[in-house]
Amino acid sequence: MTTLHNIESAPAASKPLLENSVKAFGMIPNLHAAAAEAPGLLEAYQRLHELFQESSFNEEELTVVWQTINVEHACHYCVPAHTYIANAMGVDPSITEALRNQTRLENDKLQALHETTLAIVRNRGHLSEDEARAFFDAGYGPRQLLEIVLGLSQKVISNYVNHLAETPIDAPFQRFAWKPSA
Repeated sequence: MTTLHNIESAPAASKPLLENSVKAFGMIPNLHAAAAEAPGLLEAYQRLHELFQESSFNEEELTVVWQTINVEHACHYCVPAHTYIANAMGVDPSITEALRNQTRLENDKLQALHETTLAIVRNRGHLSEDEARAFFDAGYGPRQLLEIVLGLSQKVISNYVNHLAETPIDAPFQRFAWKPSA
């Protein structure tokens, strides 16, 4: 549905953003190529990505938030892309596989993060007292609760763009192709 832009074909305001993509990834990921049609959207996505990576979450926790949302939103593009990213960050593959397959995580703290992220997504930002208590009892605080919202903001942009654009999976991510369970 959407054009996959390169630096030459992109709107003027997207050109430097795509140049940033090349610097960061050595390529223009197809998500960025699709989002370039709307320069403000691409800029927002890139900035949210940076801000979320600068949050208090470590690589495993970033992966849990990202993949929980990607799987819940059934994003054909982001699940394999974030599997690739998790591998590149050195995240234990058992974490990624549990999230991709919707099975319980071995680490209770990460499981609490997963459950809280899922509740926030499914309940549109509402948590029960018991859900919030379980999150805090696992060792997280109010900052991390709000940082889930930051990660969700990033993922809504990418997941929805990929649904609308039917973004093709980039070659490096194809070996991690994923389909939602029935």
